[in-house]
Amino acid sequence: YPITQKLFRIIKACPVSVASAERSFSTLRRIKTWLRTGMTEDRLVGLALLNVHRDVSK
Repeated sequence: YPITQKLFRIIKACPVSVASAERSFSTLRRIKTWLRTGMTEDRLVGLALLNVHRDVSK
């Protein structure tokens, strides 16, 4: 039964809880916040200009 064996391996690989995924998202959120707070005004202005003129940059 090769299909059953594949299914069993997939189920075994799935985490029982989503705690590890939640920790990953929490870490990512902290990193993004740190990156945002570390931006200089020049970078923020540049990003704002790119957003305003995004149709030109495509």
